[in-house]
Amino acid sequence: MYPTPELVKDYIAAGLDCTHIEVEGDGQHFTAVIVSSAFAGKRPIQRHQLVYAALGDRMREEIHALSMKTLTPEEFQQ
Repeated sequence: MYPTPELVKDYIAAGLDCTHIEVEGDGQHFTAVIVSSAFAGKRPIQRHQLVYAALGDRMREEIHALSMKTLTPEEFQQ
């Protein structure tokens, strides 16, 4: 069974304090917009690592690909 976009959203929200999350996908390939104050002062790779950490083993076992846009709340407002 493949995860739904809503399930991926729930996985991220459970492991990372976010103010906004949008996830779209087909069960294997997903795109996400993730807004979190935890991203402040971090480079894009560091932001992605935070999301990967929140997803844990699901990134290897359930989710084939995840393209993400990671923003701070201030960046998202712009």
